[in-house]
Amino acid sequence: MSNYVVPRQRIDLAAEAREAARGMAQFDRSIELDPRLRELVKIRASQLNGCAYCLDLHLSDAREMGETAQRLDTLAGWHDSPFFTARERAALALTEAITRLPDGPVPDAVYEQAEHHFDPPELAQLIYAIAAINAWNRLSVTAQRLPPTR
Repeated sequence: MSNYVVPRQRIDLAAEAREAARGMAQFDRSIELDPRLRELVKIRASQLNGCAYCLDLHLSDAREMGETAQRLDTLAGWHDSPFFTARERAALALTEAITRLPDGPVPDAVYEQAEHHFDPPELAQLIYAIAAINAWNRLSVTAQRLPPTR
């Protein structure tokens, strides 16, 4: 018998802090980045942060956008997967570096690779997209927001 306890949602942050939730949503909507690439970034950050709610949401969104099961199934191992472009790899490497800031600063090589594949306005949008999903992950994990049952 397992000692695992099914989590319960601790707090409904959107209900308890409506203006802050609206502000986060508005910030998120303001980011302009290729939607399919952005979903990969959201999924990878959510994998690293262990956010079940965001994983459920963004895997579903990615599938609806036509993302393949094979790419989604190998995203956690993108370093060794042949299914991602150099541009996607640069975005995923930057996603991991920013998500793992406690491990140290974003390495110059990772940032330079992203600069190689994204012009400055696009790179800025990518960085904001990574920051946004990390914020959403932290909110959802702290509140223990649960994915909907289907």
